[in-house]
Amino acid sequence: MTEFEDIYKRYFRDVYSFVLMLSRNEKIAEEITQETFFKALKSIDKFKGNCKLNVWLCQIAKNTYFTYLDKQKRYDTNDIPEQTIENSVENMLMKKEENFRLHQVVHRLEEPYKEVFTLRVFGELSFKQISELFEKTESWARVTFHRAKGKIQDLLKEELK
Repeated sequence: MTEFEDIYKRYFRDVYSFVLMLSRNEKIAEEITQETFFKALKSIDKFKGNCKLNVWLCQIAKNTYFTYLDKQKRYDTNDIPEQTIENSVENMLMKKEENFRLHQVVHRLEEPYKEVFTLRVFGELSFKQISELFEKTESWARVTFHRAKGKIQDLLKEELK
């Protein structure tokens, strides 16, 4: 058995679970997980060991999933009634503005608050998974997330003044 087969067997479930939490779709999670390991196999020599192997694999999986989402956003709107398009475009613009504002505020946070908040909200990781990534306790992850939320709320309130 090759070394990469060992990596695959050891981390497949972790990567699959991570992608399943992101996508909430078993079929997509399987596809993204397979593509993740294919990409990892092609670039295993670039892995420097600065982080745990499962963290590196989950980074690849996250990027692969977001690329997949970007491709899915390109669809044909010819079959959608024009009024629906106008309403949805307005809603999308409002939501994009709100999301952009949130991302701007999150970007201003210092570490580890920024990364913990991002992993929890956008990556949809559990506190247990976050604690494992940082090699800290689960309560540390909860407290850090709670503090990050408080800092974000304070920064958003400052913007409104």
